[in-house]
Amino acid sequence: MQSYLGDEYDKVVEIYNAHVEEAFGHDMSLAYFDCTNFYFEIDRKDDFRRKGPSKEHRPKPTVAMGLLLDANCIPVAMSLFPGNESDRPQLGRCIAQMKERGSISGRTVRVADKGLNCAANIAEAVLAGDGYIFSKSVKALPAKERTWALSGDGWTDVADGKGGTSFRYKMADGDFEYTVEGEDGRKRKVELLERRVVTYSPSLARKQKYEIDRQVEKARALKAAAAKRSEYGDSAKYVTFSPVDAEGELREDMKVAAMLNHEAIRKARALAGYNMIVTSKTTMDPRAIYSTYHRLWRIEESFRVMKSELDARPVYLQRQSTITGHFLVCYIAVLLMRLLQMKVLGDSFSSKDIMGLCRGLDVCRTSDRRYANISRRSPIIEELASRTGPPLLHFNLTEGDVKAISSCTLSMLRGEGKGPSAGRKRG
Repeated sequence: MQSYLGDEYDKVVEIYNAHVEEAFGHDMSLAYFDCTNFYFEIDRKDDFRRKGPSKEHRPKPTVAMGLLLDANCIPVAMSLFPGNESDRPQLGRCIAQMKERGSISGRTVRVADKGLNCAANIAEAVLAGDGYIFSKSVKALPAKERTWALSGDGWTDVADGKGGTSFRYKMADGDFEYTVEGEDGRKRKVELLERRVVTYSPSLARKQKYEIDRQVEKARALKAAAAKRSEYGDSAKYVTFSPVDAEGELREDMKVAAMLNHEAIRKARALAGYNMIVTSKTTMDPRAIYSTYHRLWRIEESFRVMKSELDARPVYLQRQSTITGHFLVCYIAVLLMRLLQMKVLGDSFSSKDIMGLCRGLDVCRTSDRRYANISRRSPIIEELASRTGPPLLHFNLTEGDVKAISSCTLSMLRGEGKGPSAGRKRG
């Protein structure tokens, strides 16, 4: 079955999209995209499972996944590709395939983080008649623009409702230069009108400074233990490796010693909490740009659900078709979770609550036709019980009760009918 699903996964996704469109509707005015990878417990790579940068920092072959969400954060597409390939072309490919299959019509605004922000993706969005909202590293800005971004002038504070500051922002509109490659393979510079919004988040600054300090302490401990350079991992960016002698003089014939790079540490701490968002939406309010971009966390959460709750990795499958089928099942599970969370329950419960519900619903047989409901009572079960006919809160259940509960559909939970035989209405 997994092999069949893997071979036909694009058709299966298209079928699900058609049913979701009929029942709930899709809003493709925004398209959120991000990528992750999944490692395999194998030593030898093949054409599909390749060694590349791993999210878990494991030296194992990986397969990468791109996930596309609509404006309501409902999954609409996934792409799988070898772990050593760049994820930058995947956004354009996903959008193009969905337009080809009729799942997207008209203009959409592509939203992605700095890993997908490149001149090619921006140019592709513009040429396709779409918009974009991408983040950009403040560290990588030209010196003049970075000075403006970090200066103390022009900031607007946004309150957090608790007497503090949620974030600060400043913005600038202008024509910004990009280098793009034409169909003839030649690179040329073009200017695009953009709105650039720099933000500073106190909570993000605290989080990033904590991580910087943690990595610095790790580097200091490894330095004291005379560890190999390969053991430093991410903390290596705060270390300089140089050949020195006993007096600290540089010599080419001496062994390499590690020294903390205090200038790199200072710069990293100075940039903590800052981010830049660039967009073609030059009339969009900066606060709306900020909130739209930050909904990308839904994709990161979807990947976490796959990896932790759904045991999507490590993967022990061998053939590409069965591997693809495995991830398609995980994709469908996340899709159903999001529909229940966003479309049925109005985002009033977390994904942890939804997964707890799926794992916690349980009955045990007490006689030929009687069951005991041993599901633990919770706010989400109480909410669903108030929407449905099946007795989710009863202890003694008949065989008919169990069948009614197991046959309950998302449409019934939305109040579009009571009982298993209720007809579905268009959302």
